[in-house]
Amino acid sequence: MPGVKGFVIAGFFGRMPMSMLGIGIVLLISALTGSYATAGAISATVSLAFAVAAPLSGRLVDRFGQATVLIPLVLLHGAALVTLMLCARYGAPTWTLFASGVVVGGASTSLGSMVRARWSHLLGGSEKLHAAFSFESVADEVIFVAGPALVTALSTTVNLYAGLVLALVCTVIGTVSFALQRGSAPPVRRAETHSGSPITIPGVALLSCVFLAMGAVFGSVDLITVAFAEAHDAKSAAGLLLGSFAGGSMVSGIWYGFHRWRISLRHRFVRALGVFAVGLVPILLIGDARVMAVALFCAGLAISPTIITGYSLIERLVPGHLLTEGMAWVSTSVGFGVALGAWAGGRLTDAFGPSNAYAFSFACALLAVAVGVAGNSWLRTPETGSSQAPSTAA
Repeated sequence: MPGVKGFVIAGFFGRMPMSMLGIGIVLLISALTGSYATAGAISATVSLAFAVAAPLSGRLVDRFGQATVLIPLVLLHGAALVTLMLCARYGAPTWTLFASGVVVGGASTSLGSMVRARWSHLLGGSEKLHAAFSFESVADEVIFVAGPALVTALSTTVNLYAGLVLALVCTVIGTVSFALQRGSAPPVRRAETHSGSPITIPGVALLSCVFLAMGAVFGSVDLITVAFAEAHDAKSAAGLLLGSFAGGSMVSGIWYGFHRWRISLRHRFVRALGVFAVGLVPILLIGDARVMAVALFCAGLAISPTIITGYSLIERLVPGHLLTEGMAWVSTSVGFGVALGAWAGGRLTDAFGPSNAYAFSFACALLAVAVGVAGNSWLRTPETGSSQAPSTAA
């Protein structure tokens, strides 16, 4: 479509760091302190700060426009990330790492939500929106395939700080380029900015709880897998293992986007959650890094269908003037979950070893299924009221 190529490319590079920051911080701090618990706590702090700030930045974008909000925030984020690396480099007190981590996360923006909001503005009500959301999910998984492997390679073979430096360059240049493309941005609707928050909508609250549990899976798997690779003398392969997890999601996202569905969104969502939980069972039983790569690939197959369907439900449940904030709640929920998962994964890995710590990831996946099934009726919309109704819009 005319006018979309630029913001798609800029949005891709601008959100590359979402798969690079966490593992980059874990690799840096664990190498300097020798503790995965400390590394996980700092990584969790970044994720937690992002989770708290994302809905606020989403609301500000809905009120003032993307460019006005994104550019100052990304510059602050870059300055804070530089501060974090300098504090780590020169042995500053541990509290300075946490303090700078708060600013790094708080100034991060949910660029994926901004990209999807542009697609909704351009294609709202069209059958093409399903394909656009699927495409963006595949782009996310390409990021999660390439990002961890790239950061791990740079951090272990070039310099401990190289991966985070690359993340810094990508996020600043990509976000600024994205923000400056104003022609495709959703319009600002100032008169409707005080009409409540999307989180008060029961379906959005339910989705947020589900994605909180899924985020805990992502955060714990990220940290535990780094420790698993090191325990099996393959630390340099940690990024490839995490890339396998995202690779399964990327493949399923392509398949899901091409498929025409006649099952309602809410039923698709619950089924994808069930497959996600079942897919995590093999990683509890494996003690070889090569076999683990295959198991993580299979475990990731249900991620994209779940996330695509979740964003599609948000697009239908949330009023248009609150759409960016509504989508940001998905990022917030995942961010809280990642923070919890990184913290718990670090503690459990130090206490029981990485193979046993994967049980926490599986338990979180089961919790996501339970919440999704229990509250499935809240996801009913006019378009998805019947399980036989075809999905035609988001």
